Amino acid sequence: MLKREQPVTLAGPCGALEGLHYHDPDASRLALVCHPNPVKGGTMLNKVVSTLQRTARDAGYSTLRFNYRGVGASAGSHDMQMGEVDDAEAAARWLLAEHPGKPLTLLGFSYGGFVAAALAGRLEAAGVAVERLLMVAPAVSRLGDAPLAQGCSMTIIQPDHDEVIEPQTVYDFSAALTRPHELLKVAECGHFFHGKLVELKELVAPRL
Repeated sequence: MLKREQPVTLAGPCGALEGLHYHDPDASRLALVCHPNPVKGGTMLNKVVSTLQRTARDAGYSTLRFNYRGVGASAGSHDMQMGEVDDAEAAARWLLAEHPGKPLTLLGFSYGGFVAAALAGRLEAAGVAVERLLMVAPAVSRLGDAPLAQGCSMTIIQPDHDEVIEPQTVYDFSAALTRPHELLKVAECGHFFHGKLVELKELVAPRL
């Protein structure tokens, strides 16, 4: 079977959202992957996002990655607050409707880590279960007082030489959490995992 994603167009809060959907007819789980900062050029084709998607695909998931409003062929303009979380919610609900009854995992890189975490809390509050939340070099300072999901497993992966997200802010965020979670520090690694994508995949795969 070809493990190839198909282009899809989703109905988003500001109009159409561009996405790439991988459907595995034998999949028992779903993965939504959220991309980094759109203002800094982040898109669903980012290499870390692509690595997360392929890792989930190879673990037997059906997957969806998508462009936030104003990115690529997605309608609208950047919000950089909760607008992108609204987009992610629309994408998650589309994925769940396409594959009813399958548990959902949320993965996010950088700004997408904030989006995935905020979305997990929102979905849980709405009665939509999230099985796993996995954040890579997450922009945790953007979360503010946004409620975090309590019922899912949570993993944070943080490069210790991150030049975009100050590692200590992530470590402090982790230390302040009262809910169970896992913090994995990646030695001698920068924000974009240059030369470390295989290591990232090896960390993510056993946690899916």
